[in-house]
Amino acid sequence: MELSFWQKLNKPIIGLSPMDGVTDQPFRQIIKKHGNPDVIYTEFATVEGFCRGVKKPLTDFLYDETQRPIIAQIYGITPDFFRQTAIALCQLGFDGIDINMGCPAKSVSQGGAGAGLIKTPKLAQEIIAATKQGVEEWQNGQTVRDCPNLSNRIHIEIEARQQKLPVEYQKHERIVPVSVKTRIGYDMAIVHSWISNILEMEPAVIALHGRTLRQGYSGLASWEEIAKAAEVVHQNSNKTLILGNGDIHNYEQAIETTKKYGVDGILIGRATFGDPWVFLPEDEREKLDTIYNRAAIALEHSQLHEQAFHHDETYRFLAMRKHLAWYIKSFPNASDIRSELVRTENSEQVKQILLKHQLIGV
Repeated sequence: MELSFWQKLNKPIIGLSPMDGVTDQPFRQIIKKHGNPDVIYTEFATVEGFCRGVKKPLTDFLYDETQRPIIAQIYGITPDFFRQTAIALCQLGFDGIDINMGCPAKSVSQGGAGAGLIKTPKLAQEIIAATKQGVEEWQNGQTVRDCPNLSNRIHIEIEARQQKLPVEYQKHERIVPVSVKTRIGYDMAIVHSWISNILEMEPAVIALHGRTLRQGYSGLASWEEIAKAAEVVHQNSNKTLILGNGDIHNYEQAIETTKKYGVDGILIGRATFGDPWVFLPEDEREKLDTIYNRAAIALEHSQLHEQAFHHDETYRFLAMRKHLAWYIKSFPNASDIRSELVRTENSEQVKQILLKHQLIGV
């Protein structure tokens, strides 16, 4: 039997965690080029919106060939929408599909999606099953034209993107594994029951953030609870991998943590802000992490951001400004430079500010 890409990765796996409002197409390009994580996820996209004609998921599903293996992350509460979206994601050439069962945002979880699914384990199982069914239907020849809730505009766009894919990613018979990213609990840690529930559906991977929904992103991630989850997975399945997530700041810590807590790999999130080299060993990153290289990457990121989104009628440079602030946080006179960069409207203005402060060459 052919292996999925997950099974072909060397362990420990060290990947880029999906983050809403952060891990968009240009950010992923930068991270992959300069940090080269083992695996990358998109921002999460709503299956309800996608199946009701909202345009934004098509932007969320932008990627390029440099980012492989690339996983599309989706969220929602309607199993049949997951099924149809899975068909679309297979047709778009993604290496894998991940179901978000961990977002703590009230706008998501209070509607029952994201980490809200921890309270409805049967629905969570139905969603995994529906997503896997969508993959199987793609493998059996179905396409977005067989998805009644996807608009003709979406059909046309997906077919156009499919035509640009390498031939091997247009094939229906290829393996597209389904994974889950979640948390250790809702109000309190319920690792054994919750992970066991997910494990019954045999996802390719469970990625576990070591905080409850109630914690959000405050306090410390509980790696002890992640270790309990790893024990549940390894005792009950030889098919599912488990990745840990939370408070990992560098490559060395990632490697040490996988050994200590028994996980198959690590996803790194907020430590990547302004630091694409976080996935590299210290001796490599020390050579690269200079203020001049950070400035050059800030400009490169700005240009990629424009290229990716400028055609959108609602495009604004505003979303790029937080990244600029992250890149220059350790610079001399950082506050002065930041006050200028956070008012920029395009990459040319970014370039002129960095030139003025002699952070890049002409």
